Amino acid sequence: MKVLFAAAECAPFFKTGGLGDVAGALPKELAQKGVETVVVLPFYTSMPASYQERLEDCFSFEVAVGWRKQYCGIKKLQLDQVTYYFIDNLYYFGRENIYGYYDDGERFAFFQLAVIEMMERVDFIPDVLHVNDYHTAMIPFLLKEKYQWINAYQGIRTVLTIHNIGFQGWYSRDVLPDLFGMGTERYDDGTVRLNDCLNFMKAGILYADRITTVSPSYSEEIKTEEFGCGLEMILRMETGKLSGILNGIDYQTNDPENDPYLPFAFSKTDLSGKQKNKQALQKEFGLPERKDVPLISVVSRLTTQKGFHLVLEEMGNLLQFDVQFVLLGTGEPDFENGFRYFAERYPEKCAAAITFDVALAQKMYAAADIFLMPSAFEPCGLSQMMAMRYGTLPVVHEIGGLKDSVVPFNPITSRGTGFGFQEFTAFNLMQSLKQAIELYQANQTVWHQLVDQAMETDFSWDQSSDTYIDLYNQLRV
Repeated sequence: MKVLFAAAECAPFFKTGGLGDVAGALPKELAQKGVETVVVLPFYTSMPASYQERLEDCFSFEVAVGWRKQYCGIKKLQLDQVTYYFIDNLYYFGRENIYGYYDDGERFAFFQLAVIEMMERVDFIPDVLHVNDYHTAMIPFLLKEKYQWINAYQGIRTVLTIHNIGFQGWYSRDVLPDLFGMGTERYDDGTVRLNDCLNFMKAGILYADRITTVSPSYSEEIKTEEFGCGLEMILRMETGKLSGILNGIDYQTNDPENDPYLPFAFSKTDLSGKQKNKQALQKEFGLPERKDVPLISVVSRLTTQKGFHLVLEEMGNLLQFDVQFVLLGTGEPDFENGFRYFAERYPEKCAAAITFDVALAQKMYAAADIFLMPSAFEPCGLSQMMAMRYGTLPVVHEIGGLKDSVVPFNPITSRGTGFGFQEFTAFNLMQSLKQAIELYQANQTVWHQLVDQAMETDFSWDQSSDTYIDLYNQLRV
């Protein structure tokens, strides 16, 4: 089986979030299972030099972006049994950031056209073309409406994965002729139109052969008005081809026994290193080095979507308990200043690093007792899985991928891998935190049972990749 995976970002080359993690991990797992896997990405000049040095320049050709003739260079890299092709165009991709430019519509129109026109040239016609989010969602539409005359492409089946439905690619009707060099018939008849805009994501949902989301619960949630961001009716209409497959995490980079960022390694059978990591983190943050106090950590973007208005509402209350609270992240200024205020007011209990630091993040996953992740919505979420891998029990809002990955503590059976609250209020968040704090202080035996269960849970890509392979095989029948 041949699979072509197209995305706007991919670890370890460049990433801003979960899409980059998935694009990095899933193809690698597919290749290990015998699927011939090719990944196509834009060539951002921000790629680390160590990878740029290994790139092979293959050839170049011109892509017609409407009336514009644009250079398209193809670079190649082999890594972990996966072939990566990079679409090179300095005008579009020689920039500091991946997203956030006035001409993103043109940049990703060029990328999608280049992906399709590259396939024959590199002699790789996939059985399945797997696209991700709005940056590549027009590809299924283009294959059926613009490139339908190419015989070699007739048998290609398409899968669209929605990582976050909030980003849809809204553009004017003129984009079809001006960037894609097409007529406006499918806009005028309403097919790819939504609220008087061309909607890349809607086009992908209607034209892809299968649609997946990054967790089973999220695939149900986006069919509702609350979470569908205007596309809920289209998704309900296409529900027969929609499913949710929970993301995994990379077990090589998230491994308490071999993590280069940790001062002390540890395992499920020997947690002494975890205790030493806790002490080291307390020292790093200038907190009292106490073994008996529950250490709560947060590693996140500080936004309303991530639920930090609820946390700040309860911080004064939380810090009345015998706890320690450490936070790493950047985001909305009000949240940054709010956590700085509590860190200054309660220096013996609370510390905040308002920055981005990969090494410190890993230390915090590993050293804490409790990991706080109260997102308003979460398509999948990876942080809660990383925390559990390191024996840190998450407190989460039971939504999307958080609901699918964390089993709330049941006091009767002593089963669970974390703590959850259903109603999205500060009061309910605090009740869950209190339950976790009280269990930690009152019953270390049960606490360690939960830690065992959390560390035993399999969040590797092994299972998820099998589900994707099954999906691909269904399309080939």
